[in-house]
Amino acid sequence: MALSGVRVLELAGLAPAPLCGMILADFGARVVRVDRTPRSAVATDVQGRGKRSLALDLKRPPGAAVLRRLCCQADVLIEPFRHGVLSKLGRKDENPYAPVNLLADFAGGGVLCAMGIVTALYERTKSGKGQIIDASMVEGVAYLSSFLWKSQNLGLWNRPRGENLLDSGAPFYETYKTSDGKFMAVGAIEPQFYEQLIKGLGLDSDKLPSQLSFSDWPKMKEKFASIFAQKTQAEWCSIFDGTDACVTPVLSFDEVASHQHNKQRSSFIKNDQEEISPRPAPLLSRTPAVPSFKRDPFIGEHTEEILLEYGFTKQEIAKLYSDKVIEFSEPKANL
Repeated sequence: MALSGVRVLELAGLAPAPLCGMILADFGARVVRVDRTPRSAVATDVQGRGKRSLALDLKRPPGAAVLRRLCCQADVLIEPFRHGVLSKLGRKDENPYAPVNLLADFAGGGVLCAMGIVTALYERTKSGKGQIIDASMVEGVAYLSSFLWKSQNLGLWNRPRGENLLDSGAPFYETYKTSDGKFMAVGAIEPQFYEQLIKGLGLDSDKLPSQLSFSDWPKMKEKFASIFAQKTQAEWCSIFDGTDACVTPVLSFDEVASHQHNKQRSSFIKNDQEEISPRPAPLLSRTPAVPSFKRDPFIGEHTEEILLEYGFTKQEIAKLYSDKVIEFSEPKANL
């Protein structure tokens, strides 16, 4: 396979990192998942296809030393932690929801197509041969949903639509309207994060039903909604910023680029026309992407330039133009 011979170390984590590791394994890489000890811990990675597991205590110096030795012989290290951890070892009148075309068109289609291209380019360095990348949006989005398919037996999806853990059924995985008509997104699944959410809402967990009491979820959603409706989005941000409650503001396009987190990471860039767009991701440490800051080209703006570059003569270009095979388009001056 294309990635045959590539050695990958994947430090065990949640959904994104395991999916990445599974993709690499699916294309032939030898993926070792470095699991936490003790060995009695229940494996939660349902995207472990094609991987091998190494249980290692990274919190102890000898364990960290083992990892460093492994890294010396590995080609790729996938780590799912927060930045710096490893170095230490909507519809109208409804709550917002993710635009679905991001899933099929861009993620299932564009991103996986790019991954296929890069994979084929890498394989070409070994075989010297090219190949066709068949990137189907339907198959791509199905592949992205591997977690959904492979978690059917975990009890995450056995309730009716809209009543499950991750599809807005849970009160701690939902969006809530604030007093100023804006929204806060809540994703406090893990118990320690849920406790921070309860604390921020001014509630006492000892007086509430169990977090996973499904029958109490509708009542708890109403309670959470009534509390969030009592403060503005800015007030809730002042309460939850800097905590592990997994509560964040739902921002408009105008607000996203100016958000402090994005400003600190320079996550958005401006072109020569002051148009804002996301910086290319992921960020490579040595050879990062350098996006053009020029405006998008007009159709036919570089026709002659390109044909000359590829060896066409001016006479050939003129003939193509007179035969209406090609078109030129020069940008109009701003008067």
